[in-house]
Amino acid sequence: MARVMLLSVLSRCHRTLPGYLPLAVFFGLILAFAAVSLVGARLVRPRRPSAAKAENYECGAQPIGEAWVQFPVGFYLVALIFLVFDTLAVFLFPWALTIRTLGPEGLKAMLGFIAILGLAWVYAYREGILEWK
Repeated sequence: MARVMLLSVLSRCHRTLPGYLPLAVFFGLILAFAAVSLVGARLVRPRRPSAAKAENYECGAQPIGEAWVQFPVGFYLVALIFLVFDTLAVFLFPWALTIRTLGPEGLKAMLGFIAILGLAWVYAYREGILEWK
């Protein structure tokens, strides 16, 4: 019984694996390119360490104080708002190109998505995230 089940699973895998072969080859090429690039860069880089190269560089000014400072939370909130609306752009443009093939269901789905992002906009506005202090 177990042998029959194993043979059944192996025959199903044998039928579906050829479809994944190009993907596996492409993934292997990506990994090989990354490894060769990293090794090649390490081999050809200049090796002239000095004390000046080991210092922190901050726009040409001499660093003063600790490098670990806490940034105001407003920076992070603006970044999150950017991600929300960048997500809107990423999904809205391909949707606009395929709206005719999606039909009314695609329109309903996108309106729901935009409504959720609209709630994010209203929340950000009410919390004062959009006002720079």
